[in-house]
Amino acid sequence: MPESVSLSRRRPLSLAAVLALALAGALPWVPGLGARAEAAEAPQTQSQAESPAQAQRPALSVTLTAPEPADWPRIVTAYGNVVAQQEAVIGPELSGYRLTKVLVDVGDRVTKGQLLARVADEVVAAELAQSRAAVEEAEARLAEARADADRARTRRVEESGALSAQQINQFLAGEQSAQARLSAARAKVQADELRLSQTRILAPEDGVISARTATVGSLAQPGAELFRMILGGRLEWRAQVTALELAQVAPGMAAALVPPGAAPGEGPVTRVEGRVRMVAPTLDPQTRYALVYVDLPAESPLRAGMFVRGELAIGQARALTLPQSAVVLREGFAYVFQVGGDGRVGEVKVELGRRLGDRVEITRGVTADMRLVATGAGFLADGDLVRVVDAPPPPKGLVASE
Repeated sequence: MPESVSLSRRRPLSLAAVLALALAGALPWVPGLGARAEAAEAPQTQSQAESPAQAQRPALSVTLTAPEPADWPRIVTAYGNVVAQQEAVIGPELSGYRLTKVLVDVGDRVTKGQLLARVADEVVAAELAQSRAAVEEAEARLAEARADADRARTRRVEESGALSAQQINQFLAGEQSAQARLSAARAKVQADELRLSQTRILAPEDGVISARTATVGSLAQPGAELFRMILGGRLEWRAQVTALELAQVAPGMAAALVPPGAAPGEGPVTRVEGRVRMVAPTLDPQTRYALVYVDLPAESPLRAGMFVRGELAIGQARALTLPQSAVVLREGFAYVFQVGGDGRVGEVKVELGRRLGDRVEITRGVTADMRLVATGAGFLADGDLVRVVDAPPPPKGLVASE
């Protein structure tokens, strides 16, 4: 009995020792035990055998877009100066008289006939009064000479012989001389009245004062500039175009000017609409550019002297377009990302053309059947794995407004 009990106690101890030795590598292989060890190691080996593609997570969730064909306007981009369509130089017509008043300044809008400045008129007014007095004296002498001539013409005087034929001719000649002196005196009055009116410097047309050199107390000189005025306040844009572009531009075409400070591609900006008035018939031999004259609206933010960029619409042309969010600019080049069947993106180099709103024309590199990343392309690299999701619907308020 004790023997049997000791044997029963030894067996478990022996099995535990054998298992420990087997795990420690002391025993090469124990039937049944090795199979259990291989079975225990099998799940770890299977998990390590999984492919890296199955274990990799998508880099980004993206929506897809495709190039859309559209009829877009053909645009000629040009640069040029904004200048006054017509400008008048206003100066004094009297010499040697001082300015006593200056009534307008730069930027003032004036109307035709409005008083701009005044020249001292005391001397001219005195000369006019003297001329009018000379007219009265000439009229009196003419009346006396005419009376003498009338008496000489009467038949009675002629028949009586009281006056000789020579005296009669003298009376008649005196009448003509008096008439001539009266006409000269009246002409002198008209000249003095004109000189008096020239002491008031008036606006020749409606317009805007663009420059002023007149100062109170300065001496007026004929030909000197006192004011410079933009007639009617009308401005024009003189766009410089090449010979090839000149052949495509015609009067009546629409033009859109971008005010200074607005760079292309930076979102919507307020454009100034104009229309081509005329096209220069020749090119400048030094610059090889021709001028296109574009009329601008009266109320515009542009000012004379600005150098601005503008676009001339010369027709319509077919274009493949993408949203600007699908285009990535890197190192001076433009790229889009095409999504393959395995969910990976490929970088495609493209060339850009016209821009209209939030879309851009792709002139080379894509076809209409490509599946391209619509948003978030700037965070992707060539070969990245992406998850394609549906585009979110537009806001309800936006749908209602449309």
